[in-house]
Amino acid sequence: MFHLQSLELLQWDYCQRLTLPLDGSIITIAGPNGSGKTTLLDAMRTLLGLECSGGRSYKTYARHANADTTWLRATVDNRPHGRQTSTRPFARNLLYADQVTLACRIERNGGDWQRRYCMSDGDVAIETLAQLPEKDWLGLDHWRKRLEGAGLSRAIARVLALEQGQTDRLCEFSPKELLRLVFEVFGDQEVLDRYEEARRHQRDLAAEVTLAEQELAYSEAQLAQLDSRVTLYRQYQGKLREREILAAEVIPVLRWHEERQTTAGRLRELHRQRLHHNEQRRQRSSDALQLSALLTQQQAAREKVSTLERDKAEAQQAQQKARDAEKPVEELVKQADELLALSAVEGDAAQLLSRVEELEQQKGALNDRWRDLEQQRKEAQGALERLSGQRQAPKPGDVQQFSRSLRQAGITHHILADVIEIGDDHWRAAAEGVLRASCWVVVLDDPKDEAAAMALAERERYRHYVVSDAATAPAQPAADSLLAVLRFSAKAPSWLLRQLAQIRRVDDTVEGARLGGEWITPQAYWRDGRGGRSVWRDPGDYQFGAAAMASRQASIQKRLATLDDQLTDVVLKQSEVKRQLEAAKKATEGHLAAEELARRSEEFEQARRQLPSLRAARVAASERWAQLDAQHANAIEQRTIIDGKYQGLQRRLRDTEGDLAGQERDWRTRHDEQRARALASRAQKGRFPQRWIGADAVQALYEKYSNAKQAELRMAAVETELDSGQWEKDGTVEDKHLIMQGTVGNQRNELDSRKISNAQAEEAVGNARERYIDVLRATVRRYRKNIVDLGALAGVIVSADLPHLDNDDTVLRQAELKVSFNFDGKGEIGLNDGEASGGQQVIKSLILLVGLLKDDDMPGGFVFIDEPFAHLDVRNIQLVGNFLKSTRAQYVLTTPITHNVEVFEPADITLVTSKKPREARWAPPIGVLQRRLRLDA
Repeated sequence: MFHLQSLELLQWDYCQRLTLPLDGSIITIAGPNGSGKTTLLDAMRTLLGLECSGGRSYKTYARHANADTTWLRATVDNRPHGRQTSTRPFARNLLYADQVTLACRIERNGGDWQRRYCMSDGDVAIETLAQLPEKDWLGLDHWRKRLEGAGLSRAIARVLALEQGQTDRLCEFSPKELLRLVFEVFGDQEVLDRYEEARRHQRDLAAEVTLAEQELAYSEAQLAQLDSRVTLYRQYQGKLREREILAAEVIPVLRWHEERQTTAGRLRELHRQRLHHNEQRRQRSSDALQLSALLTQQQAAREKVSTLERDKAEAQQAQQKARDAEKPVEELVKQADELLALSAVEGDAAQLLSRVEELEQQKGALNDRWRDLEQQRKEAQGALERLSGQRQAPKPGDVQQFSRSLRQAGITHHILADVIEIGDDHWRAAAEGVLRASCWVVVLDDPKDEAAAMALAERERYRHYVVSDAATAPAQPAADSLLAVLRFSAKAPSWLLRQLAQIRRVDDTVEGARLGGEWITPQAYWRDGRGGRSVWRDPGDYQFGAAAMASRQASIQKRLATLDDQLTDVVLKQSEVKRQLEAAKKATEGHLAAEELARRSEEFEQARRQLPSLRAARVAASERWAQLDAQHANAIEQRTIIDGKYQGLQRRLRDTEGDLAGQERDWRTRHDEQRARALASRAQKGRFPQRWIGADAVQALYEKYSNAKQAELRMAAVETELDSGQWEKDGTVEDKHLIMQGTVGNQRNELDSRKISNAQAEEAVGNARERYIDVLRATVRRYRKNIVDLGALAGVIVSADLPHLDNDDTVLRQAELKVSFNFDGKGEIGLNDGEASGGQQVIKSLILLVGLLKDDDMPGGFVFIDEPFAHLDVRNIQLVGNFLKSTRAQYVLTTPITHNVEVFEPADITLVTSKKPREARWAPPIGVLQRRLRLDA
């Protein structure tokens, strides 16, 4: 790095024109506060392309001069550090003189100020520089790069000029910042640039990969959207094609084929009708002959019935006469038997009384029996009358009352007995037996009414189930289940449907035992999980369906007939008992049965002799009548059959007489119509392509659409979908899709290529990082040696921990350079841990700073330090001064005027500034004190 030799200012701030010598190791600028010490430092900073201190700017100083142009010029040392010319600081700028001029020109540019820079070989005056062409002048960025080539790196520029009172600024650096600063100062710039370039290139490639991935994701999203659009477009085109095929081919072909099949069927039907018509004609001729024969048979049957009616009437009269002749004789025999029985006991009063009592009891029993049967008959007759005019069997009173309460509460429901019909009478007994316990189950229409309905059932103590869990009976139950013979008009309890579906119908118990499980026979013998039992129910108690009413009525009528027979028997017995009781009572009154038997013995004997013959005559007459009655009934039946045949045949002949001609005309009309349709169908067939109406093609259409109506419905559905659906109608979407597929493919290939480049870049970064780490290790060791040596010069023990360095960016970013100082053997002090005094802070910062400038191969370099002795005592000032003299760097220091001459002791040149008088235009000249060189030095 180069040293400063002189500085010239022209119209800078309040300095009109002055030249200052700087060819010394330590230059001290002294003066009172506000006398321009920092102004001189800012002039040097501006000349070197650095920022001014504080909030100041070169524009401020140029404005104070109130001139159009301000000049800053310095001469610097450019002597080589060895034998080779390339060791000159400005050799990279092609300047090889021992002295180089650095110049800065600040010009007013409109309302602003602009600075330009120039460097030249030798000591060139401002007037000469002003004559240089504009192309020789450089901008700030190019100027800084040229100075970097001369050794003034950007890192040194960061710490080159410490502001006033901030001499200990380097101590405030963190270990990471200090390590970074050291490498930027000492590091091989080519290695650093290569590593940074590799990292930048890798970051750029990574960014390109990320951007390519984003672009690929965006393109893939667009491709997916286009996929969806293409799918919709193809579906739309498919719908259009389907609509076209349906309209042009499917529906016309199916209609034609169905019309053809219908026409063929009608023609076959007409042929069958024609054959049937001919058969009717032949049958009519046969019927006419048969009618004549039936007329003869009818007359013979009628004559036979008339004959049998007369014979039957004569036989009935003979039977009645025989019965009339038998009855009085039978009565006499019965009377004789009763008198004979009475005569056996009339001699004994006790037996006679016992006989009377016995007859009285029989009479009373018969009376009671008659009253009981009469009451039963009245009840049965009443039940029959109540059933008349009704469609369903009546319900018990509690069921009617509960149903009425539910209706009043607004709860819709139905009784299970009202919704079940038994479809097979053969299984009615079985179904009635199983459903007997469930007749009066109440099924709620709305399950939400369950709580209210059960509250009513609890209040009225309704003994049957109230069900809300109901379901519709299955349409196709198991064919052999009991459920299959039942028909439900409303919902039924789910549990009942499951139970009925599980019961199998068997013919008898033997089959049921063989099959096992739950079954029932037609005679209502039911076997469930608990065992078998009969659930037979009297037909008079049947409850389900309209047939239950007929069963009940038939049962009641049968009951009435039985009761009538029993009443007749009771009346006959009452007549006999009455007669016997009257005879017994007469015997008690003194009328002797034996006397009456003796008196009427001949009468009774004659009756006994006549009774068998009279009975035989009556039996013969009855048999004769019964035989004739059967023959008469048979004759009537035959006559009825013959009359029916005759009337039916006569009616058929009469009906067919006018139908045959009409049928012939109707057949001819329909035949002509179907013939025309067949011709039209044949013509339409010729308009269809052969491949449309082939057998396989038509069969395929039927398999797909079933019939023309279904095809029309499909056509309507396709029209609806086309009208209401969201379709893609852009015909170019497929081309866009193909283009986007190509784009996505190219982007994927490009992404793969960039990933490969990125991997190669990562490998290059790794290689550059390894070189960077090697240089960094050497740099840290070099800097540690510098600060240890400088610490020894200052009497301070300095130690530095080498950072842990690995081939990893994360480790490198976390690497630190920890430096500690030991003053006066009081223990180690860190960079900025607050334990050092003010002077120690300055010495630490100077050691760190000079360590950056110290280069055994290329000595030189300079530092601007604004008031380094502020707040230091005499001892610390001496220590700082001795340290500065012991180094090989050039220092430009500022200090206020002080009574402590120790601040001037290390200075080779002292520049003394003064305040500008209030009335003066320019500041006073700057005094220069230069230390006399010792001859023996």
